[in-house]
Amino acid sequence: MKLTVLGCSGSMPGPDSPSAGYLLESDGTRIAFDLGNGTLSAMQRFVDPFALDAVFLSHLHPDHCADFGALAVLRRYHPNPPYDPAVRRLPVIAPENAPQRLAALYAPSAAELAETDLSDVFEFIPISAEPVRVGAFEVRAVPVAHVCPAWGFRVAAEDGVLAYTGDTGPCSRLAELAADADVLLSEATWADFPGAPAGVHLSGRQAAEVAKTAGARRLLLTHIAPWADRDAIFAEASAAFDGPVELVVPGGSYDV
Repeated sequence: MKLTVLGCSGSMPGPDSPSAGYLLESDGTRIAFDLGNGTLSAMQRFVDPFALDAVFLSHLHPDHCADFGALAVLRRYHPNPPYDPAVRRLPVIAPENAPQRLAALYAPSAAELAETDLSDVFEFIPISAEPVRVGAFEVRAVPVAHVCPAWGFRVAAEDGVLAYTGDTGPCSRLAELAADADVLLSEATWADFPGAPAGVHLSGRQAAEVAKTAGARRLLLTHIAPWADRDAIFAEASAAFDGPVELVVPGGSYDV
């Protein structure tokens, strides 16, 4: 299983990275997790977006889905697509209100919103407790704590297990999400500080504690806010987790 980081900046794109987006590949299957600002541009350096087998959206904040509008433009208007996108619609596993929210993102005006429907090129599948099989991957969604409905994803293939937190504050479901995972790809938006708001984001220390409690073997830290101290986040995570810890970088590839 190969993980490619399309973007890893938290809450907004930073000077050196798009917002959140990840490409996962195994045995010819390619899936994307989140499509934040700038990630479709980055994706084209690694894979033809038409080669995606599915897209999973952890939640509908712009830093995780803003480039979905650009993907809709590509699938609707590319003059020479490799297949008919209306026949081979791309599965999009996302919160149940995604068709309406993403149509609003794409619609050219409020007056045209009622007529905007993206189901001609996308197959929207509401996130549920049932695992989803996409080629080489089985993906299970786990609800997590955030300021809107949000999910983490546990991805299993023959060659490993990746757990991705999406955006979350500390919550009991994270141990289930990351249990015995080969890699925990965890948000670590900020360094630990007293009085951090509950149910919003993890610090580096909190991400490390999830990895340790769950028995994950490797911790990759992502979704670091552009104004945050990366060195402090790395240091506190390394102090709290005995296994390998890395700060991911945009364009970086990681074996799971």
